[in-house]
Amino acid sequence: MTATRYDVVAIGNAIVDILASADDAFLAARSLPKGRMVLIDEAQADALYDQMGPAVEASGGSAANTVAGLASLGSTAAFIGKVADDTLGTVFRHDITAIGVHYETPPAVDGPATARCMVLITPDADRTMSTYLGACTRLTPADIDESIIVDSKVLYVEGYLWDEPEAKDAIMQAICAAKEAGRQVALSLSDSLCVRRHHEEFQELVAGFVDILFANEAEICALFDAPFEQAVQAIRGTVAIAALTRGADGCQVVTAKEILTVPIRTSVTVVDTTGAGDLFAAGFLHGLTQGQSLLDCARLGNLCAAEVISHVGPRPAVSLKTLVLEAMAV
Repeated sequence: MTATRYDVVAIGNAIVDILASADDAFLAARSLPKGRMVLIDEAQADALYDQMGPAVEASGGSAANTVAGLASLGSTAAFIGKVADDTLGTVFRHDITAIGVHYETPPAVDGPATARCMVLITPDADRTMSTYLGACTRLTPADIDESIIVDSKVLYVEGYLWDEPEAKDAIMQAICAAKEAGRQVALSLSDSLCVRRHHEEFQELVAGFVDILFANEAEICALFDAPFEQAVQAIRGTVAIAALTRGADGCQVVTAKEILTVPIRTSVTVVDTTGAGDLFAAGFLHGLTQGQSLLDCARLGNLCAAEVISHVGPRPAVSLKTLVLEAMAV
């Protein structure tokens, strides 16, 4: 395989997260499914924002969080995703480029505003998300710079993008470019409700194009309409590597030859689970692109996920590269 400029290029929704505390009664009164993500329109987003308590704004989006984690680990990363030419779009672009991620997707000069996700964090550290996709829906095949896809070891795709037909076309264009260049394709299933919305298409996508699959327990069970252990056997051999997260129980890495169960080795007080899966993927992909064993990739993923759930916000609060070096020294 030829040398590449980037370890990972990710395609995802460019979103600014708005995080606030809430209790279960607040969620129930607004029929928000706890621990899940629902799509809302701009009017609903404005109304929910008015009803939320004091909030913190932070650039987010699942795949964007992953590349932020990769950059913090010392990997080279690029991102493709659409924002509007507005205040939040400027915030997003500044935040992602300031941490060293290559990002040159042109902003939309008209149409919907930059996407935002209202993240409600309950006392048990669970997060419930209401997402207005806004300008994200404007991602099209014209936004795919195939030279960046070819110049990356891994193409990482966020499953949430599958909700938009033009974004779906953009994803397939990127996947075809990656496959033609001999690059690996990684997919995050994103959310069990997202899986159920596109169940048959996701099964075909995973079986036909994906080399590395990221999913939590609920998502992999939804993909195969089966209990976890049966879903593990179903994915075995379907993709080269499946990295399945199980919350406090760590993760399982599934290949055709083996199933690795990797517990979490770090003690952490859970504050906010936003970004846990995204940062697990960052740690895992960092290890994989640096030639580490699958066991060490999983341990890196667990370590990065543990860091992000120890504070409010979906991105690292400390240098993950330093954190890993300190963990290795113990």
